[in-house]
Amino acid sequence: MARTLGKLKAINIQRLTKPGRHSDGGNLYLVVDKSGAKRWVFLFRKDGKLREMGLGGLTRVPLAQARLKAEECRHALGRGENPLDLRRLATKVPTFGEMVDEYIAVKKDEWRNAKHAAQWETTLTVHAAALGPRKITDITTEDVKAVLSPIWIKTPETASRLRGRIEKVMGAGLVKVKRMNLPVRDNPARWKDNLEHELPRPKKLTQGHLKALPFDEVPGFMKKLHLQEGVSPKALEFLILTATRSGEIRGALWSEIDLEAKVWTIPGDRMKMGKEHRVPLSPRAVGIIESMKQQQVSDYVFPGSKKEKPLSDMSLVALMRRMKVDAVPHGFRSSFRDWCGECTDFPREIAEQALAHSVGDAVEQAYRRGDALEKRRKLMDAWEGYIVKTTP
Repeated sequence: MARTLGKLKAINIQRLTKPGRHSDGGNLYLVVDKSGAKRWVFLFRKDGKLREMGLGGLTRVPLAQARLKAEECRHALGRGENPLDLRRLATKVPTFGEMVDEYIAVKKDEWRNAKHAAQWETTLTVHAAALGPRKITDITTEDVKAVLSPIWIKTPETASRLRGRIEKVMGAGLVKVKRMNLPVRDNPARWKDNLEHELPRPKKLTQGHLKALPFDEVPGFMKKLHLQEGVSPKALEFLILTATRSGEIRGALWSEIDLEAKVWTIPGDRMKMGKEHRVPLSPRAVGIIESMKQQQVSDYVFPGSKKEKPLSDMSLVALMRRMKVDAVPHGFRSSFRDWCGECTDFPREIAEQALAHSVGDAVEQAYRRGDALEKRRKLMDAWEGYIVKTTP
């Protein structure tokens, strides 16, 4: 004979005053204590004994939620499991924050460099901070959507990466929960047949390159840049002079700088291609380094607001926005390359090497032992001469 469920009505529960158990059906009861306090219990028989499992007080567990909890208990009994044992196991379920730490610790040796691990940690602890204290089993698709929505349209690339990272951390956590013999739901950060119905499809870049200033506008920009004060303007000018990437500039350490030789050696673990890159420093670049040396406060050449940390990944972008320039820091590499091709007679391979690009096929690379440092020094000196020609 089928059980009668839903005997209680939400509107009538508040009026119940008679002490005792009031059945909702399906082993779920509302207990009214002599004091008038009301709480939910799930009664069941296991191994021939009647057992009682508390589901929480009425003030924090409404009727609908109590019914869901009771349903989970009935499913556990149907599998031959004791709901009380499952509750005890549930206290060992990791939080999302704990799984982030564990996942990074396990995977960091697979990643190319420490920067990659730092990016994972930053995106997950900053943008997904709301998920940190939550148990893995309590996180829903709505929770993930709430984390992604504020940046989904504004910064689609960051949001897409964040979703993928949340999915991987959640996947690792759910595997651990499954090994505890606890019920496991679908991954709430999964895109297909899940978030694809909750969020618009991520926009793909329609342009082949990041926005860059035409090279003939760079001298004028440099003149305006010299009027700015602070660490970020110096870091951006150094980026332009060296034709390097933002991450390489922000992570630059004093131990990498040889002022006597006028060379900045970026280790392979901080390079996109994973190969050490020596950067010849032009006179103006040396001047910037010397000025930063006079105010050295940490191991970083260009420290952030917290001296033990580098500049943030948005610091240079924010500077260009304040200057109302429709371009991004990375675009100056394109400006430099266009200038090399259109205004100089330097060989193509020298320009490519200045950008730390691979030149030639595998055989050609194998026979090329040097990095043409002095030839590239002449190129970078010429670049400085061009972009500072109208600056003070």
